[in-house]
Amino acid sequence: MPPSPDRICVGALAGSFGVQGEVRLKSFCADPSAIADYGPLWTEDGSRSFKLKLTRPVAGGFGARLSGVTTKEQADALKGTRLFADRARLPRLPDDEFYHADLIGLDVQDSGGAMLGRVTAVLNHGAGDILDVAGPKGSLLIPFTLAIVPTVDLDARRIVVDLPEGIE
Repeated sequence: MPPSPDRICVGALAGSFGVQGEVRLKSFCADPSAIADYGPLWTEDGSRSFKLKLTRPVAGGFGARLSGVTTKEQADALKGTRLFADRARLPRLPDDEFYHADLIGLDVQDSGGAMLGRVTAVLNHGAGDILDVAGPKGSLLIPFTLAIVPTVDLDARRIVVDLPEGIE
């Protein structure tokens, strides 16, 4: 079952931290520690929710306590679980910023109106966001910058791109 459109992925669990049920948490929030303010956090299928308390910074994220998780085995069983927050609990973004979840599924066309495909993912490997667009010619990776992506129209469910030479 796909995640609810009323929820946004804000983090993921990377397994246990210690032996008393603490988890290792990777936050996807602009302010990583803000993840604790958006609870309760839900699993992708919405079957479980957790209250979250950050306990300490650790390499690549935080140590955290989740309600109902008291053993290392329970924490290990959650490894790979993505955590979602209710959209209403998240901050409202400025007009030129977007949640990745809002971009996925949008149609992408060039400035001449030709359809290039649909956004299937938003990638970020540390140097900025990249739109992964699936189209008739295969996958196209488009840097998500104002110069290349001048228009994002959420109401019309489309993105207009001005591709530089060499990206096709």
